[in-house]
Amino acid sequence: MIKGYLDRIEDKQFAVILAEEIRKEFIIPVKDLPAGSKEKSYFEITIENDKIISMKLDEQTTQTQQENVDDMMAKLRSRSKGSKFKKN
Repeated sequence: MIKGYLDRIEDKQFAVILAEEIRKEFIIPVKDLPAGSKEKSYFEITIENDKIISMKLDEQTTQTQQENVDDMMAKLRSRSKGSKFKKN
C-alpha cells in the first residue's frame, strides 16, 4: 500500500488523488471516495494496472499533516511585522 492525498475535487464529480511516492495522479469519481473524505485527506491506496483498486481513509496521517501545516502557518504569522509601507 502507498499513501495517497486528495488534492482537489473538480466539478463536484471527480477527485484528484496524488500518490507522491510513485509520482502519479489518479482521477476517480467522488462517489468512490471513502466516507468522511474531504480535500487534504490522506489515504492508504492499493494500485493495480495503473488504477486504484482499494482505498482507506488514513485519519492519523491527515491529522498529523494538518497539525504540521497549522504549526508552520503560526510560525510565519508570528514573524510577520506587518507591511513595510507607511500609510498616509
